[in-house]
Amino acid sequence: MSCRVSSGDRGLDEVLDGGFPRGSLIVLAGNPGTGKTVFSAQFLYRGAVDHNEPGVYVSFAENKETFYGNMMGFGFDFEALEKTGKFRYLDLLTVREAGVSTVLNMIVEAVEAVKAKRLVLDSYSVLAQAFERPFDSRIVAHTLLSKIIRQVGCTSLLISEVPYGSERIGTGMEEFVADGVLLLRASEIDGRLFRDLEIKKMRGTRITESTLAFTIYDGFKAFTMFRDKPLKGGVFQPIPDGTDRFSTGIPDLDSLLGGGYPKGSTVLLEIDLNVSTLQYHLFLASAFNFLAQDRPLFVIPSVGVDLDLILNRARDAGFADEKLERLLRLFEFKGIVLNKHPCLVEMEGRDTEVDIEKYLDTVDEIRTRTGQPVIHVIGVDKMATHYGFEATLRILNLAVSMVRQRRSLAIFILKPGFKNAVPILNSIVDVHLKVVREHGALLVYGLKPRTNLNFVEMDVTKGYPITRLKPIE
Repeated sequence: MSCRVSSGDRGLDEVLDGGFPRGSLIVLAGNPGTGKTVFSAQFLYRGAVDHNEPGVYVSFAENKETFYGNMMGFGFDFEALEKTGKFRYLDLLTVREAGVSTVLNMIVEAVEAVKAKRLVLDSYSVLAQAFERPFDSRIVAHTLLSKIIRQVGCTSLLISEVPYGSERIGTGMEEFVADGVLLLRASEIDGRLFRDLEIKKMRGTRITESTLAFTIYDGFKAFTMFRDKPLKGGVFQPIPDGTDRFSTGIPDLDSLLGGGYPKGSTVLLEIDLNVSTLQYHLFLASAFNFLAQDRPLFVIPSVGVDLDLILNRARDAGFADEKLERLLRLFEFKGIVLNKHPCLVEMEGRDTEVDIEKYLDTVDEIRTRTGQPVIHVIGVDKMATHYGFEATLRILNLAVSMVRQRRSLAIFILKPGFKNAVPILNSIVDVHLKVVREHGALLVYGLKPRTNLNFVEMDVTKGYPITRLKPIE
């Protein structure tokens, strides 16, 4: 038998060397509404379903019917588990009328009845308040530790409430007797709900990441540090456009934005610190969606991005060089271009009128040849470096008008270092998305339209990168 017990979540297990130490007592603490009940329920449910480990949920705060109903919303069918003998719900709402020994005997009986390997006590804070003397609550804590956990072998979660404005976990006794302590928190990023978990203590475990972001959307899910995944080779499959909208190339983002980007719109993709090129390129799937439908792609790259990088990204998505040479045009300034290539168009970088005319002539030539709308991906930092910000803003305003008239699409990429430009660009674009990192996890949210925070994952099951979003709720 493994010396580790899965927490019920793959991400958390990854940083805990496989899960909780078997037979341990884990304190799960946090303010009300931070996700403690969902975490605990998932710990029991996944234990019973995935590992054939029966569990007991002891509640001093909620009756069985309410618990079962709430947990069905997360896909946890505890009623079905109860019928198979793998789960027992112990409702001790009337604990104030019972003594310490009565409470403990009821818990032991429930554990023995289903041969439980997992136990949740919700919550120790309520239980401790039920006894007139603090000494009684200490007896409960020590007896749970020795009699139930050590002798019976249950891996147990002890839920502890942290009052708002307090940094102390429960009575303090919980931390003293526990093998591990997890603290769940709910805070904000830019006025949007954000959740994270801190591993404050875990016996016999080497902690590589002490803080993880998480969501309770469809159950508890922790997000470890975002990592690139190797590609196996596949061909990007286009997502159909709507009548009035272009698909973003990301199904989850299409849903978030009500169907995709409006045709004739401009998009500001704001990139925060510590977000790598590959990571924000996950949000340029709309460019792949255009190429996959034989539509032209025009790029003025950001600083640090060149033709080879873009070609490699496109090849990773399964696009042949023939298609790229026919539909892709990358505009670079003199002095930067080292080798000629069919996809490269060289610009002076000094006279904006000359460069704009060359850009528009190239657009008209390919647009006429293909008869398709064009997607423009423009690195604001590269243009501002060569033309200055005021001239760049005039060009972007022209781009907004052109895109709207021709019902095409433009994406402006704004990297860190241009914070003062954000309000100005926000006022001229139709969609404003921001990509950030927190505790190593990648997140995206909309400022225009306003959306909640969403975790970003990279799916490579089809051989090419597919961007997945998971909302924070």
